[in-house]
Formats: sequence, C-alpha cells, structure tokens
Amino acid sequence: MFSMSVPWWEFVLRGVAVYLFLLVFLRLSGKRQTGQYEPFDLILLLILSNAVQNSMNAGDNSLVGGLISASTLMLCHVALARLAFHFPRIGRWVDGKAQVLIEQGQLNDALMRKELLTSNDVEAALRAGGCLHAHEVERATIETNGQITVVLKRRG
Repeated sequence: MFSMSVPWWEFVLRGVAVYLFLLVFLRLSGKRQTGQYEPFDLILLLILSNAVQNSMNAGDNSLVGGLISASTLMLCHVALARLAFHFPRIGRWVDGKAQVLIEQGQLNDALMRKELLTSNDVEAALRAGGCLHAHEVERATIETNGQITVVLKRRG
C-alpha cells in the first residue's frame, strides 16, 4: 500500500507530461468540445482518463503513488491558472478568446465550420437566448468556455 515501484519524482514528471499533453489536446479540439459536452464527448473524456492512467503511474498501484500523481495534477492546474491570470498571453492561449458568431443578424458560417457547430447547435442557442431567428440577434458570441451568449436587437 505504501511501497512505490518507481521513485516519487517519476510520478511528478509523468503527471506533468500527461497534464500538458491533455491540455494541448483539449485546447486544439476547440471550444465546442470543452463547453458543450455531448454524450460522445463525455465518453471520450472517460476513455482518455483510463488511457493515460498507466502512463502516469507506471503500473504502480500504491496509495502514495496515487496521491503524488493526484497532487501533481492539482498543482499543475493551480500553477497554470496563476500563470494565465498574471500573463494575459498565456491566459488567451489556455482559455482562447470569445468570437462573434452572429453580428447584426448575419451568421458567421466560417466560424461555425471552424468550431464544428451545426445549425441545430446555433438554433438551440438562439432559443435559449429568447429568439428563433438570426435576424433577431444583435450579437451572438461563442464565449471562452464554449457557451453561446445571445444579445437580441432592441425592439421598438
């Protein structure tokens, strides 16, 4: 239970490597993947966690090894959050930036393709924002977390 099969520092190095790999992988997969989980997205995340488990623990199932790995992941997350806060360029890379999907009723089709949004995704966001058609929208934005916020045109 307490006896480790590899040195403690190897757990740290493996944890950092896996954290960085998954960060880059998930960042490159786009906002939709991180902000709007579909069933297949959740399945992918569950399978990913299982796939990288052995690369993190080197086959070690000790309690201490697991705690070192978990602590390393949490420290990586905290360190990256602090870096992103203090260095805006890192923050933009990690979080991305909001992008305008609809401006004055005009849908940005290129952005839809880039973010892998279907017309059903956009229609659902519009309904959630209180309208049915893009021409009713002053601006719809894909936020950094993948959510779509809708600002309706003023009526009157």
